[in-house]
Amino acid sequence: MAAKKNIIIGKSVILEKYADYCLMHGKKPDSVYKFAKDNGFDEAQFYQFYTSFNSLEHGYFLEMFTHTLEVLEKSPAYAAYSGTEKLSAFYFTFFEVATANRSFILFALEEGGHRLRNLVKMKELRRAFLAYAETSLEKPFDVKGHKNARKVQDTALREGAWLQFLSIFRFWVQDTSPGFEKTDIFIEKSVKASADLVYNTPLESLFDLGKFIWKEKFPV
Repeated sequence: MAAKKNIIIGKSVILEKYADYCLMHGKKPDSVYKFAKDNGFDEAQFYQFYTSFNSLEHGYFLEMFTHTLEVLEKSPAYAAYSGTEKLSAFYFTFFEVATANRSFILFALEEGGHRLRNLVKMKELRRAFLAYAETSLEKPFDVKGHKNARKVQDTALREGAWLQFLSIFRFWVQDTSPGFEKTDIFIEKSVKASADLVYNTPLESLFDLGKFIWKEKFPV
């Protein structure tokens, strides 16, 4: 009898089959070998993309980032957006992608009951996001000729954007509103407040954001 010929499989299919296994069984596969064999492809094909299931989960978040940018860049209007508009569009699109994959994201982040520790799985996403934020956001001050000041400003902008992303992500994880509509509101108010803080007069939008957060945490 001829041996069964393994199929050629791509990265996206591996990610999909891995997520499906984890959600159906409530745990990771026992081994890369068994995972590959059960899905009809060669183990070596897995290692073309990932070194382990942990590296695959890192890659899962990075693929979400990449897919988000691909969706945005298909829009002719996106290139003409301001930096703040690009960041806002990124957040809305990313969390649409996240919502479509919410069950696996929560599985990956809550593994072993250590959500904070599992944030390390977003390391590759963080690296890509920081580069994106630095190239997308306008610089509030002209510091040409001042290397150190430019470095400080660039770091503050991208790290501030990452902290904003994490705050939105945390809100989304805890959001129980239909269609996660409160996450959309939080994105809108958070982006406006941060833009005002960096580029304009902050008081009104910061007060508006504060009221929204207070209402969500301490409803009357």
